[in-house]
Amino acid sequence: MLVLDKHGRPLQPCTPARARKLLAAGRAVVHRHTPFVIRLKDRTVQDSEIQGVEVGVDPGSKATGVAVFTTRAGARTGLLAIEIRHRGGQIRDKLTARAALRRGRRSRNLRYRAPRFNNRARPQGWLAPSLRHRVDTTMSWVDRLRRWTPVTQVHVETVAFDTQLLQNPTIQSTEYQAGELAGYEVREYLLEKWKRRCAYCNATGIPLNIDHIHPRARGGSDRIANLTLACVPCNQAKGSTPVDVFLTDRPAVLARILRQAKTPLRDAAAASSTRWALWRALTGTGLPVQVATGGRTKWNRHRTGAPKTHTLDALHTGALDTVVRWPNTTLVATSTGRGSYARTRSNRYGFPRLHLPRKKQVHGFATGDLVHAVVPTGVKRGTHTGRVAVRTTGKFNIRTTTRLVQGIHHRHIRLLQRADGWAYTRQPEGQPTHA
Repeated sequence: MLVLDKHGRPLQPCTPARARKLLAAGRAVVHRHTPFVIRLKDRTVQDSEIQGVEVGVDPGSKATGVAVFTTRAGARTGLLAIEIRHRGGQIRDKLTARAALRRGRRSRNLRYRAPRFNNRARPQGWLAPSLRHRVDTTMSWVDRLRRWTPVTQVHVETVAFDTQLLQNPTIQSTEYQAGELAGYEVREYLLEKWKRRCAYCNATGIPLNIDHIHPRARGGSDRIANLTLACVPCNQAKGSTPVDVFLTDRPAVLARILRQAKTPLRDAAAASSTRWALWRALTGTGLPVQVATGGRTKWNRHRTGAPKTHTLDALHTGALDTVVRWPNTTLVATSTGRGSYARTRSNRYGFPRLHLPRKKQVHGFATGDLVHAVVPTGVKRGTHTGRVAVRTTGKFNIRTTTRLVQGIHHRHIRLLQRADGWAYTRQPEGQPTHA
């Protein structure tokens, strides 16, 4: 558990059992619900012994892993695991929709709008908003952790070295194709793209072969769009049979494979575009920033036997000897934004169908607040904890981790935490995550 002193400055994190004792004894109060932070009432930084913690960051396109850990004699102990789920895809879609609206507005018979070309300059290091969002949200969580924990160092996975070039400075052209890493990058990308499962039978946890969707014997190429993963039985059964013949009796599987095969390299490009921007932002904090490679992270993970997740990759980033322990659960923080400026909702034809209230808070609650409701009677009887959606009628909707509960009166609801643009859930550590 994260701990602050009486003045709100970070102390060394403690165990959940210790936090419960401090709260029960009245020595601490709850400072924040999620992530759970307590504030001591009788302790200051000067009176405390602080060892310090380190933060590991594993940046990704759809999700970024953040791990808080302590290091002693090369052995790391995980304290907190956070998976940040970005909304870059939503931002891209909204920008595309806005561009379409503006393009249509120019072609309609409306009032004349003079062209403006003096605001198109982009500064050095400019990133698209969907890419900048990934950097900003990651830095937002690093800044939060600096407020709640005594961070002394940051480790970030950011660099991919050309090891063949390091060993042979004169290597060039097709010599790359026959070196030690021949096919390695392709296989790793396919494992991520196809979720480490057989494309034909969805089998996992077994050896997987690289298979040509359109067989090479029938003119298929070695391009990444023509490659997939198949278990040994499926690979042998398919052989040189065309995929549409092999999956004649399974049209849904055929459609899924053909659709997923055409998935562009968007995620890989997004991660590559933002990694150095993230590194520059981290160095701007003034903390020592250690840069690590993805190969080193994977090697560390194989030595400790840890599964492949973003948060465990963050814990295994950089130089280490071993990992003593990692958290059992991961806090999943999904970026939701802070609402919309639009005060209307339109139908499928674009005409407004309702108007939203101008006032954001209703009976002291706002949409997105984390609340706890205790309903004593009725069909909604029980306790419900989740994010609230307010209504001017005073009967709100609460979305928990499992369901949506509608029409709960505000007098049964207690505020836990104000909306901060994030939706929080928890999942067991070790579950596969987004790319």
